[in-house]
Amino acid sequence: MNLDKTNSRVQRMFGEIAPKYDRMNHLLSLNVDRYWRWRTVRLVPPRGAAPILDVCTGTGDLAFAFHRRSRGQAPVIGADFCKEMLAIGEAKKQRRGIRDDLSFIAADSQNLPFPDNQFQIVSVAFGLRNIADTDQGLREMARVCQPDGQVAILEFSMPRWQPFKGLYGWYFRHVLPRLGQLLARNREEAYSYLPDSVGEFPSGDALAQRMRQAGLQHVRFQPLTLGIATLYMGTK
Repeated sequence: MNLDKTNSRVQRMFGEIAPKYDRMNHLLSLNVDRYWRWRTVRLVPPRGAAPILDVCTGTGDLAFAFHRRSRGQAPVIGADFCKEMLAIGEAKKQRRGIRDDLSFIAADSQNLPFPDNQFQIVSVAFGLRNIADTDQGLREMARVCQPDGQVAILEFSMPRWQPFKGLYGWYFRHVLPRLGQLLARNREEAYSYLPDSVGEFPSGDALAQRMRQAGLQHVRFQPLTLGIATLYMGTK
């Protein structure tokens, strides 16, 4: 299967679901997505005042998590090419009274508008699989990361432990898309796209190897919540 991940389709799809995106994520994951981000910023903690970049930031939840963890010491930038998502992130920032140490910009993760070696952490949560060219996205993340900085990738994965693997696979492929589509009601069928994109995306050792090919070292990964999600970490 060749899944359509062209920039125009992904932008349109996420633009349509942007108003319901946060609520749907928390509902369909039973709020476990909050824990995954909490865990990410503790396994890849900010150190010092160098900036942090979160790509494919969506409405900014991981960017906000890094901002809280750094206690305002490190500026955080959330980048995404879907302006509807960024608008919601900006509104959340204003409601929380956050100042200029967290900002959102429109940017394509395959061509980031930053110089080399700028960020202490470059992260992405549930967005790498949506980039049309995964390897180019990884290369860009590594390029803008500082030497000895960290690249963190939080992504969905399929559990390996039976019988949970079978039960979760059935829910993920049959129940979640129908429930998501019923509640989101978007033309691009974003919640049917989700299991398709996860199913064809490299995971485990396969994704770790592609991180190494992008120039990262000491690559390791940790399954979360029985393997529903996985956190990948690498050092430049």
